[in-house]
Amino acid sequence: MPLRTEWDTPPSDYTIFVPAGWFQLHLDPEERDRGIAALADRQFEGIDNAPLLKERLMRDLQKQAKAAHRQGGVELYISLLTVDGLPLASSLLVSLIPDGYPGCGTAHDLARRLGDTGRPAEVRKLEAAGDAVRTEKTEAADPEHQMGNTLATTTVTYNVPVPASRQWLNLTFSTPMEGLARQMVELFDTVAGTLHWE
Repeated sequence: MPLRTEWDTPPSDYTIFVPAGWFQLHLDPEERDRGIAALADRQFEGIDNAPLLKERLMRDLQKQAKAAHRQGGVELYISLLTVDGLPLASSLLVSLIPDGYPGCGTAHDLARRLGDTGRPAEVRKLEAAGDAVRTEKTEAADPEHQMGNTLATTTVTYNVPVPASRQWLNLTFSTPMEGLARQMVELFDTVAGTLHWE
């Protein structure tokens, strides 16, 4: 797999491998609603007495998907995994920043800028995608904007420069699983490490 320095033109696409049991939702308006309906049907399969819950889920997902798309989001992965009946809630939002970060041509530039603003950031080598800027934070719950979540949310973000361009690809992982946050972060780091350019 070519490294960033070996690209003369920008790659045409990317690939990332997520765990089986994560649902892929394309955020393009032409595909978004169909994907949300498919996800809701899957989650409420065999449950006929919860039409209001299903409708609320679809409405909340549409709201979040539209907001993510406006900010450059291209796809959203939602974990449908469970362990002993307990959902392993997590997500991955993939976004494209077309104009990049002014003055930041490399991961090291962006890490320095974030560090100067008090946001700890580190540069990590992604085996097949090159250098990336990794940040991690934990925030208090915001039930109104997090579909009723009342637990602290851990977010891990990878900012990856797209080879031979000014664009950056952002991978934003999130989980409200406070008791399993460390294990979930390890999973997020593993998933980010599968990113490669096509």
